[in-house]
Amino acid sequence: MTDTSPPPPSAVVLIVEDEPLQRLDMLDMVAEAGFAAVEACDADHAVAILEKRADIRIVFTDIDMPGSMDGLRLAACVRDRWPPIEIIITSSGRKPKLSDIPARAVFLPKPIDFKRAIDTMHVLFDEAARDVR
Repeated sequence: MTDTSPPPPSAVVLIVEDEPLQRLDMLDMVAEAGFAAVEACDADHAVAILEKRADIRIVFTDIDMPGSMDGLRLAACVRDRWPPIEIIITSSGRKPKLSDIPARAVFLPKPIDFKRAIDTMHVLFDEAARDVR
């Protein structure tokens, strides 16, 4: 059974999506789940945000984005530089090979099933909170 109580205010999700309408939908979904949301339009923007903020707990990234790296490379970067951060990867195109997904990262295909994504964020946040204790 999923805990539906709202996460604490420290539960911040970074949404990384280059399509503005999809990014808005994802931001609404994150807010509906009770998390605070921060947005980035590509991986470079996401890294700049992560370098300045220590409160990001989950990165939710699309795979296909313009810029110096795609979402899979961003996920690998996050796992390497910020190991405690949980990662959700999504795509409407290709499904990544298991070997391309960093440890503890989750893949959710597009169109995003909002209930599944919200449940996943709650589970990942709960796991991250347990690891901090």
